[in-house]
Amino acid sequence: MAKLFPVILCGGSGTRLWPASRLDRPKQFLKLLGRYSSFQETLLRVADLATEQQIIIVTGASMIEFVREQAREIDVPIVILVEPEARDSAPAVAAAAAYIEAVDPDAVALMLAADHHIGEVELFRDAARLAAQAAAKGFIVTFGVRPSGPATGFGYIRPGAAIDAEGVFKVAAFVEKPDLELAKTYVADGYLWNSGNFAFKASTMLSELEAFEPSIADAARATVAKAQDAGAYLQLDAESFAQAAKKSLDYAVMERTQLAAVVPAIFSWSDLGAWDAIWGASPQDGHGNAAQGDVTLINCRGVLARSTAPFIGAIGVSDLMIVAEPDAVLVCRRDDAQAVKTLVDHLKANGRDLAQRHPVSEAGGVERRTLSRSAENKVELWRFTAGASIEVSRGQIQVLSGRLTSEGGELGQGDFIALTASKTLSAQEPSTLLVTTFS
Repeated sequence: MAKLFPVILCGGSGTRLWPASRLDRPKQFLKLLGRYSSFQETLLRVADLATEQQIIIVTGASMIEFVREQAREIDVPIVILVEPEARDSAPAVAAAAAYIEAVDPDAVALMLAADHHIGEVELFRDAARLAAQAAAKGFIVTFGVRPSGPATGFGYIRPGAAIDAEGVFKVAAFVEKPDLELAKTYVADGYLWNSGNFAFKASTMLSELEAFEPSIADAARATVAKAQDAGAYLQLDAESFAQAAKKSLDYAVMERTQLAAVVPAIFSWSDLGAWDAIWGASPQDGHGNAAQGDVTLINCRGVLARSTAPFIGAIGVSDLMIVAEPDAVLVCRRDDAQAVKTLVDHLKANGRDLAQRHPVSEAGGVERRTLSRSAENKVELWRFTAGASIEVSRGQIQVLSGRLTSEGGELGQGDFIALTASKTLSAQEPSTLLVTTFS
């Protein structure tokens, strides 16, 4: 049996889940459906499938600390490959395949998105093992989810002839997202949702890329061969990575290969792409309401209400989404969930920082809360957990509580320093700082 390497692609910003998901804290790291984020749920789903191999994470530099912290929180060992830039999914998949090929040319990769929700974990694992067996024979296998209805937000797969008696089929066709009437036809004809998750031998994927997109295959092998070991992660070589064509895996390989196969999956699945998907995956009361946080709903039906800050009270409304963060509130009809991206684009066009950043950010054990901002300066409140370290750029720092060390010595309550160059601060105990930085 070939070794199985789980690979999790951990990028994207989840614009349609604004105001909770933003560029500085995207949806895969948010605990939207319970005690774990979707990234953590994905790690836990594949931990038993890893056949003693560490799980490989492909991500960007801005997400390294989120990845490390959330993996540590659930005690799952990982290897992190850091993309120098975002070049769509094919170069990311190829880099992971090249890394695996260098370790074991016969190994199978189980390639998963970090932001999907799967309801029945054991059914998923059964499907993953079946896909891995077919992948070991040279197929590139995707998971096709049996539709729960005629959704227009997913691509579809038309299954072809059976490959074996185990329930794996050739892919007869991949089709784009349909309109509602066409979606109804697809469901009636036995088409499957394309989940965008795959299993394949690393050598098979690279061979197909050599045939269809040689720049991606060549760049993948080069970027891994020249990667720099940064201790906590492997930094892929930027110059090599930049030579890869910027394409999705579907366009680069899946819609062109003769090796595409599909495992029809019976587990419940959601890509958590918008708030209506969060509502559908959430526990609901007898009236179809899903509530999280400080929320009270009276005589409501089909409402999603979620708050991380202010109290939400709703009376006599139906089919709404109400999402409250400390600096923003979203209210819209559930059937307008896809339009949230339009709102975010409008905010970006008007230069609104809240389109992409939270007023409170967390990374590396440091919580940063913006108190005020102008064209000349920014004032933030920083809270360190014990042992947390961070590099501070030029600015003014006042220690409100706690004890920290820097290259210049120890800092305690009441100390004030003005930095003219970057320094690293390390908290010896829980500490709070007032930090002013200048533009």
